[in-house]
Amino acid sequence: MTESIALIAGLGNPGERYRHTRHNAGFWLVEAVAEHYSGRFSRERRLHGTLAQVEIAGRRCLLLTPETFMNRSGQAVAAVCQYYRIPASQLLVAHDDIDLPPGIVRLKRGGGHGGHNGLRDVIQALGEAEFWRLRVGVGHPGSKEAVVDYVLHAPCVEERARIQAAIAAALEVLPLVVSGAQERAMQHLHRKRFDGNGSLAADDSSGPAGG
Repeated sequence: MTESIALIAGLGNPGERYRHTRHNAGFWLVEAVAEHYSGRFSRERRLHGTLAQVEIAGRRCLLLTPETFMNRSGQAVAAVCQYYRIPASQLLVAHDDIDLPPGIVRLKRGGGHGGHNGLRDVIQALGEAEFWRLRVGVGHPGSKEAVVDYVLHAPCVEERARIQAAIAAALEVLPLVVSGAQERAMQHLHRKRFDGNGSLAADDSSGPAGG
């Protein structure tokens, strides 16, 4: 049985130095949600992040951007879940994904961390992996050795436009996700891929998405 979403956590690194880097795509998505639904973030030291409250599809939903840096994302996510008594099944984590090209965003539940250190820490802190994820494609540098440098740099203008268009598509289906209609949201979202102008393009990444 599907459940509604009570917390959307974006993964990224705090501070101006990292604001525009690919690794902060999760922050970009959550900040876009806050802007769309007129949410205002406030710093919550005891919860290790900034929080906003919005109403989506008639439901109260918390938005979180951790201030613990990517590798300690779980500290903030677990603290908010514990304080507000939010089970993992009502958590949605937005994060960058190098296995998806820019212009693709995918929704899934559960699975592994796929080498993503933020996801790894969230799973470890919660003690389980059965939460929802919004995977924001940022592309792959071509070699494993180049990944760290790649995600800690900003995408080019064209790639950023594709990512922003994909985030906009995620916002369109967010009411379905939050209200518990995740399967419908996936059917709609997974048909879309966007080019640099925000227009629909052929999606060559159909099929089951990896963790």
